[in-house]
Amino acid sequence: MDKPFSQACENNKRPILEKIRPYVTEVTSVLEIGSGTGQHAAFFARALPHLVWQCSDLAVNHAGIQMWCEDSGAANLPAPLTLDLSSTPWPVPLVPAIYTANTLHIVSEALVEAFFTGVTRHLAPGGLLMIYGPFNYHGQFTSASNQEFDAFLRSRNPHSGIRDIEWICSLASNAALTLQEDNAMPANNRLLIFKRQ
Repeated sequence: MDKPFSQACENNKRPILEKIRPYVTEVTSVLEIGSGTGQHAAFFARALPHLVWQCSDLAVNHAGIQMWCEDSGAANLPAPLTLDLSSTPWPVPLVPAIYTANTLHIVSEALVEAFFTGVTRHLAPGGLLMIYGPFNYHGQFTSASNQEFDAFLRSRNPHSGIRDIEWICSLASNAALTLQEDNAMPANNRLLIFKRQ
């Protein structure tokens, strides 16, 4: 198979790294939920050699992720885990950091809630949760392009769509997480960084 490729990942990987690097200087490992193509993992693992970057996704995406991991030459990229948000518990112990990008608007609201249930069970005390993607504020889109993107998402799957940040923060609060930063990112996206109490 050809190695999967996302232009969006190429565009946003450096800005994301710039924001997360200060937070993970003393972190030993990061669990990525929904690794997609594997491009973020390959880039971040090479840039952050002091930690283990653990990919996870549905099994159907593993071959592509593995190709990116192998081509990166990074020694801190173990084989991807099979992780389905609808299944519990996740196949990991307590982890010091969790990262996910462009996932919460793809999955259903029920799976967003399941994601935070998994975070509650598997993120260690004092751990970090880093979420990248588009969000609405006070029920309003932040740009015309995000409104068009939301319509596209819902045309493919009525259960998907851009989430309200107030709801995300409420779920995070129920998981004993406190918002540390809400960063504006390229292409009308945000990077939310939470810390576990």
